[in-house]
Amino acid sequence: MKLSDISAVVTGGSSGLGAATARLLARQGSRVVITDRAEPSAELLEELGPQARFHQSDITDAASLAAAFDEAEAAGPLRAVVHCAGRGGDRLRILDREGNASPEASFADVVRINLTGTYNVLRLAAERIARTEPVGDDRGSIVLTASVAAFDGQVGQTAYSASKGGVHAMTLVAARDLAAYGIRVNTIAPGTFDTTMLARFPDEIRARLGAAVPHPSRLGHADEFADMAVALLTNGYANGATLRLDGAIRMAPR
Repeated sequence: MKLSDISAVVTGGSSGLGAATARLLARQGSRVVITDRAEPSAELLEELGPQARFHQSDITDAASLAAAFDEAEAAGPLRAVVHCAGRGGDRLRILDREGNASPEASFADVVRINLTGTYNVLRLAAERIARTEPVGDDRGSIVLTASVAAFDGQVGQTAYSASKGGVHAMTLVAARDLAAYGIRVNTIAPGTFDTTMLARFPDEIRARLGAAVPHPSRLGHADEFADMAVALLTNGYANGATLRLDGAIRMAPR
């Protein structure tokens, strides 16, 4: 699939992995709609150029998210969606130090945003892409974001791992489900990336996180995520896969 002269949506595109992906799509000639709860910086919008726009939405609010997809669809055939929006975990143990059960509400909130929100993006994106004319045997491609925590979550990541494991589990099912429409679905499971979420940590912690990666022994760069996302969008035989992008790290229990 060629990315020039199509519309693309990037959720969570105002910063981090999403912003890097939006930049690369814009350089490829896509008309990019960034959707996020937070507005992107003026510098990012200037860098993306006139073919990009921002639509504020929340992935758990179907109406606002649908409006973002409508805006992208109006600008041209929507064929590419990269879903980066989500939240970190609550870092709650199943039992606290006194042996009390953790609150259910916190678990439910993480799952609501990371899993139900992802399904909102998937279903609303597929609805728009299915309306386009096929190019060969392909109408478009959707890339979701999970995490290595889907496979080797650490203590305190019960909610986060469950939500990201759900994203991994839906990937193959979604690819099979949407095959009749010529829509491909893949997922990236990033490891430890140098994003705004880690920027608040002291340098020594960031260095220790990077050193734990077998090769290369550093934090991942957002541009590397964007490269993988674009590869999955454009490679017509990539479908139904969850790709770990993690420098071969396998997370320790703690």
